[in-house]
Parts: sequence; structure tokens; C-alpha cells
Amino acid sequence: MSEKTLARRQFLRQIAAAATIPVVHALTARSTESPLPPVRAITRGPAFHWFSYYDKLQFDPAGRRALGMEVDFEHRSPRPGDAIRVGMVDLDAEDRWTQLGQSRAWCWQQGCMLQWRPGSEDEILWNDRGQDGHISHILNVKTGRQRTLGHPFYTVSPDGRTAVAPDFRRVQDMRPGYGYPGLLDPYADKAAPAESGIFRLDLQTDRQELIISLADVVATGKIPGDPKDAKHWFNHLLFNTDGSRFVFLHRWAVPGVSGRGTRMLTAKPDGTDIHIVDDYGRTSHFIWRDPRHILAWAWRPSHQGAFYLFTEGTDQVEAVGKSVMTGDGHCSYLPGNQWIVCDTYPDSRRCQNVYLYHVETGRRVALGSFPIPKEYTGEWRCDTHPRFRPDGRTVCIDSCHEGNGRQMYLIDIGSFT
Repeated sequence: MSEKTLARRQFLRQIAAAATIPVVHALTARSTESPLPPVRAITRGPAFHWFSYYDKLQFDPAGRRALGMEVDFEHRSPRPGDAIRVGMVDLDAEDRWTQLGQSRAWCWQQGCMLQWRPGSEDEILWNDRGQDGHISHILNVKTGRQRTLGHPFYTVSPDGRTAVAPDFRRVQDMRPGYGYPGLLDPYADKAAPAESGIFRLDLQTDRQELIISLADVVATGKIPGDPKDAKHWFNHLLFNTDGSRFVFLHRWAVPGVSGRGTRMLTAKPDGTDIHIVDDYGRTSHFIWRDPRHILAWAWRPSHQGAFYLFTEGTDQVEAVGKSVMTGDGHCSYLPGNQWIVCDTYPDSRRCQNVYLYHVETGRRVALGSFPIPKEYTGEWRCDTHPRFRPDGRTVCIDSCHEGNGRQMYLIDIGSFT
């Protein structure tokens, strides 16, 4: 460990020890004055731990076991030979860590898609890389029985039987940090190949099929700006709450030119009945509220950049939390849809703010402000990505505010929700 890293960790510990309240409890200017909730680490060094994306099931249905990933380095891109360890924390057994497997198909922002299989008390899934390409594993953590499928996944239907995924080789080519290193895109010289796109995977039979091609979507509707010489890809897929449709982002960029465009679309699980939900070209993070409504940070003429609630299949859209949810973040509805948990990117003090938004009253409640050292930037930044426990009384985040590298922390929000 470098002297610079040791000095930074010591400095952050001194701040936390000297403060009258923990460093994570600094209030933000737009927060309410409610007392801040308790925060505790559930992983510890010397290894680094994180779960990653906010729209995956981190907790088992009982809320006792929390999944996570473990690695021995930070501050660089993963290399093809780098393997991470997959494991779980037993919250009822002094946060005991149990290693369950490993993966060589991962990235800092979305990990290896590790998650509990929807509808199962004991099965988990994650992506990996085999000899011939990307694969995935389904493991029963109780019996130890494991199946390996010949294809990767991105999002899983609520019944746990079907998954859809983009071509991760294409994602890595167009957006390093969200795909997996080690395999090249065979269609890298094509702008919108008909052979690449979104694939459906039957988790029972291991059967995979291409259901939406890049060529098809590029020919659907009007692309903002009518970009020339752009290359296209798909990313950020998510089934709705009853499995009847899934949402996905169609993105494009011109090689050698900064910036990218984005459209948000939905489709049935077989890839038919494609709807364009947002075609202004700047959709970002999103979440389903229910089978028909999607909350997303986007740009529209009515309120510029804001969170909007889209009614899928219609032109209905309304701004949400305009005065207090003023920046892009990773949003989720807590059970019951009365509260939204979200976060921010680093502010002027390099603090990431995690908060609740009460839908009915428009009230924002601060959960903590977590400083992030400048070394955590770009592809290997440590977003908090708040995830909730099934009972909606606890939120888990990834953070490096204590000077111990990225670790996982629980925030008790029961007094609010």
C-alpha cells in the first residue's frame, strides 16, 4: 500500500474521530433538519467490497443475507485476468462473510450482475467468462448446487425464469467500464449490426435468442440530431414489476467525438411491440414504479434536466421532485411507492449525498453525506448506488468515506419509512 494511500486513510479517520458527529452525517443545504440515521459498515478490509448497481436484488427475501463482491486492488480498470470473489454477508451472524464463487466478467460500475434470483430464497446469479465466451452461474447457497449457463444476463424477470442482456462485447467497445474486458466485439466495424443487440435467455433451458437487433432499433422512429457516422449499442435493461415488459437504452456515439445520445424504449419479453418512451436524446438513470410507470432522469423542454415519471405506452409525463431532486442520481421506489431513495454525484465538497424523497409531500430527507477521495473518479469511481432491504427499513450503499477503500454500509431508515 502506498504512503499516499495510508496518509489519506489516516486523515479521514482523524476527521471522523475529531468531529462531534460522524463525517458521514454532514447535512446538505437542501436537506431537512431531521436527525440523521445510524450508518454502519458490514464489510471491512484489507480487501475491498462493493455490490454495485442499484436495480439488482442484493438481499435475500428474509433480509438476512446481503450479497457483495471482493477484490484486492482499486484505482485502475480490470484486466482480462483479474478475478473478483463473489460472496455474502450474514447480517444475523456478526456480518460474517462467506465466499461463494468468483468471476472474470465484471466492471466497477455494475460488477458481474450479482443478484438473488427473483422468487428464490436460496439461489443467486452472476456472470463470468468461460473458455469460449461470457457465461453465467446459478448457485444454491444452501445446498451448494451450481449450474453454469452458456450465456450472460443483465436483468431477470420477476418470476426468475427469463433474462435479457445486451452484447457485453459491444458495450465494452463503446463504453468501457460497463462491459467486460477480455473479448472483442466481432462487429466493431459496423455502425448498427443486425447480428448484435438484445438477447433473451431462458434460465431453465439455457436457450438464447436474439430478439431485438441494433439494425432494427436504428430504423425505428427518429434519432435526435440524425447523427452521421455514429456507432450504436444497447445498455441498462430492466424488467418491469410484473414481467410484462422491459425497458432499455439505445445509445450512440460518433467515434473520436465526445458525448453520446440516448433514447429510452420498452418491449415485450419476446422483443415485439417496441415503444419509444423518451426520444429527446438525454435519458439517464431510471426505475420502474409499477408495470406502467418509469421514473427517469432526462431532459425535456418543459423542465429541462429533471426526474420525470413516464406513463409507458402513452405521451403522459410529469416532473417529480423538481425543487429538491435537482441532479441525476440512482433512484429506487421503496416498497409501497411512498418513498424514493436516491443519491447524488460528488458535490463541490466531493461529497455524495444519499436521501429519501416523500412522494406525497415532496419532502427530501437527508440520510448522509459521504466524502469521496479524488482518486475515485471516472471508470473506477465509487458511486453509492443505494439498494433497499425487502422490508424497506434499511438501505445499503457502497462508499469509501472511512479511508478503508470501498466497503458496504447499512443505513437504518426505519424511523422515516
